[in-house]
Amino acid sequence: KLIVMYIGVISMRYAKALLAYADESGTADTVYTEAGTLADSFSKVPELRQALDNPVLPAGTKLKLICEAAGGGKVSEELKRFVELVLEERREKFLQFMIMSYIDLYRKQKNINVGKITTVCPVAEEVVSRIRALVVEKTHGTVELKTKIDPKLEGGFIFEIGTYRLDASVANQIKRVKQQFIAKNRRIV
Repeated sequence: KLIVMYIGVISMRYAKALLAYADESGTADTVYTEAGTLADSFSKVPELRQALDNPVLPAGTKLKLICEAAGGGKVSEELKRFVELVLEERREKFLQFMIMSYIDLYRKQKNINVGKITTVCPVAEEVVSRIRALVVEKTHGTVELKTKIDPKLEGGFIFEIGTYRLDASVANQIKRVKQQFIAKNRRIV
């Protein structure tokens, strides 16, 4: 537990510093976009994390790798200087957590809600726009809405935002009916 707490404390300190630095220079939006790209790279390319954890790899090579993963090598000066600081302080093993913490802090500061709609087939853009408008109306913030296709739902949809989850899928309805049927039959026996 102490190690997890230690990682969280370090990551949050660095993320707050990066947000303050990016805000001060007026590039917080750009850094947020780059941080999102870098976070995607960490999740899609596990070798990136392995390369950062490699003590033999020089800091210059690690910097190039990170810049490439964050935006094809053309990253903002703020993110580049931040990564240089992280590498100089030998904290690169925490970089993924720092980036995720930055994304969370930025979203809180800008009142950005992240939602996901899971359906069986692609959703029309007008439906996504209507859902986005409803969420904006209720939260008085902006919304980043992701769509996902999952044929296992058999129909309907699942909508998630924050800690809220609305499961209106056919698969879930069948599961509930099955559970009710089993529970009712147990009482009969």
